Amino acid sequence: MGSKNKLKRFRENETFPNVIQPTREEVIDGFPLKGNWHTHFNNNNPIILELGCGKGEYTIALARKNPTINYIGIDIKGARFWRGAKTALEENLTNVAFIRTQIELIDLLFNKNEVTEIWITFPDPQIKFTRTKHRLTNQEFLKKYHHILKSDGIVNLKTDSEFMHGYTLGLLHGEGHEILYAHHDIYKNFHSPQEVISTQTFYESQYLEKEKPITYIQFRLNY
Repeated sequence: MGSKNKLKRFRENETFPNVIQPTREEVIDGFPLKGNWHTHFNNNNPIILELGCGKGEYTIALARKNPTINYIGIDIKGARFWRGAKTALEENLTNVAFIRTQIELIDLLFNKNEVTEIWITFPDPQIKFTRTKHRLTNQEFLKKYHHILKSDGIVNLKTDSEFMHGYTLGLLHGEGHEILYAHHDIYKNFHSPQEVISTQTFYESQYLEKEKPITYIQFRLNY
């Protein structure tokens, strides 16, 4: 993507009512929507997050199917989720929002028990040991998710990385969390949940063309 195109998208994002772009300081000093997301959506419907949402493909697909649920995509790269934000406006999907910020600040964006479900779709596996702290399913991130999730809240991890799949499974088993579903190749498993296989991201379609297995874990955190 050219720099001119990026700048154009950044400028458009600033005009979109479904895009929220707080500074890091604004989040840390007291984010006004924390605990008050009903004022943004004008309803008290459940909230589901997509972390590292990219173009927002999951956010949009799920929002289309479930108009009585609010979906929020979070990513630091606004030029990417511009596509999802624009699509939501074009289709009048009023149950969609995007936040441009770091995922590590997630517990400052939402109150305790404010989120119903989390989707983590094709995150960077951060394979090097020195990058462990950046893996979206490490212990610190799981604790943040647990804080904002309702007591029966669910986390979904969908990835093409066997390393990420194995790392997360090992961590969940080791800490005694509840694994609701896990499979190393969901498109070859007859019992795969429909919402997992019915939506494919752009990159996922490319992986499947190369016959690369897509893995999936659904779990509940017990602390």
